[in-house]
Amino acid sequence: MNTIVIGIMPQEQIRARMLAIARGEYQPKPDDPKVWFTSMKSLAEVLSDDNRALLKVISETHPDSITALAAATGRKPSNLSRTLKTMAHYGLVEMQRDKRQVRPIAKATQFQILAT
Repeated sequence: MNTIVIGIMPQEQIRARMLAIARGEYQPKPDDPKVWFTSMKSLAEVLSDDNRALLKVISETHPDSITALAAATGRKPSNLSRTLKTMAHYGLVEMQRDKRQVRPIAKATQFQILAT
């Protein structure tokens, strides 16, 4: 399983970095973070102990749907759906549509955190 590099930087600095990249003034390094959070608190909410355990279950069981994941974890599908949507927003989970079902795929179970 891949390791995702996560950066923590204030919103203004993230915006300035993105604009510098768009203008061609800054070339990101290959090992630069791909996922950014504005605070350690927001990172802790998304990568809580429960959510890291959820990523591990997804990685190990490869559930076919959110319903199957709910059965494996004992969590409610509506709660899981909301959590997975947030994790997908940050690129930690991919939500793959298969006909009428949505299949969660964990992008990583290990993380390297860089705070600036």
